[in-house]
Amino acid sequence: MNWATRILGGALCAGAVALSSAAVHAAEPIKIGEINSYTALPAFTEPYRLGWQLALEEINEAGGVLGRPLEVISRDDAGKPADAVTAANELVSREEVVMLMGAFFSHVGLAIADFANQKKVFYLAAEPLTDAMVWENGNDYTFRLRPSVYMQANMLAEEAAKLPVTRWAVIAPNYEYGTSAVAAFKEALEARKPDVEWVDEQWPPFGKIDAGSTVQALAAAKPEAIFNVTFGPDLTKFVREGQTRGLFKDRIVVSLLTGEPEYMDPLGSETPEGWIVTGYPWYGIDTPEHDRFLKAYQEKFNDYPRLGSIVGYVAMKSAAAILEKAGSTDTEALIKAAKGIRVDTPLGEITYRAADHQATMGAYVGKTAVRDGKGVMVDFTYRDGADYLPSEEVAAELRPR
Repeated sequence: MNWATRILGGALCAGAVALSSAAVHAAEPIKIGEINSYTALPAFTEPYRLGWQLALEEINEAGGVLGRPLEVISRDDAGKPADAVTAANELVSREEVVMLMGAFFSHVGLAIADFANQKKVFYLAAEPLTDAMVWENGNDYTFRLRPSVYMQANMLAEEAAKLPVTRWAVIAPNYEYGTSAVAAFKEALEARKPDVEWVDEQWPPFGKIDAGSTVQALAAAKPEAIFNVTFGPDLTKFVREGQTRGLFKDRIVVSLLTGEPEYMDPLGSETPEGWIVTGYPWYGIDTPEHDRFLKAYQEKFNDYPRLGSIVGYVAMKSAAAILEKAGSTDTEALIKAAKGIRVDTPLGEITYRAADHQATMGAYVGKTAVRDGKGVMVDFTYRDGADYLPSEEVAAELRPR
């Protein structure tokens, strides 16, 4: 083959790719309705938005889904269930989206899940962590990505049971996520260590913690260890007040989500050291899958990813995979396709279980430390979510009949 033939062949190939891409983008888009608490908790939801935007761009540049581009129509629920339902109704009835995706807060996610069940529309819950999402309030139309409070509480309880302490106190926000997280941790720890004693419980309203009185009450109970479920600005206030008053001195703290950069970064050098946490140590994950994601994310946004970035990215990739497998946008076909589907992610392959619609995405468990004035996770390991779920047979029994 001479050089002219090679050039002509290359040009024809490039032209075919360009025509194919143009055809995809000219086709009628598949619309996905996305809802999240962007103004209520931007520390998590803004990186989440960047994550799904990156995935969306990759999907459409690769030819879209079913020969059509994906289009996302996004709405802000302001952290309010009523606003989320209003947005969902508008997206389905006016925008004619083929599925709903998103939500952060558990009570908001439950409201969207109920709407999806009533209106018979597919819903991929990205972040809500309450077990009710897939178990006692589970429905045919709702699937959930993030590892639930049951899963993460079991990961932490596994470590907590090894500790030489029995007197525990808890602090958690007083809404669905907090109450379910505490219940799951208690059950998991008591199963491993029956002699545990619960000496105090603090339930500050989310976003309105009185850190001084809360810390004082916890200290008065004289626990040997504390299980913390606060996050966001509440966590920052709790940590600072606890440091000032010496609450954490010679006490063990086990803390849900605290190792996520969106919650640890604001603490900086004030990050307490030695807490046992779940989180996302993006700076220390050495796998080909994560390396590819990290490079793409940093090149596009000139920033490092947060846990929200991973959730948004994987949620969008999951939506595309479900549509592709379904071969159509029909709701019943989407449900059938989602049951048991496997999706490649930056954290490895996950499966959406058929029995309870829960994904097997895992989490990192490690300890907090301060390095160069920043909070980081050290001594961490990835825990596969599949190892911390009840069997599919047991999970099926937990769902409504």
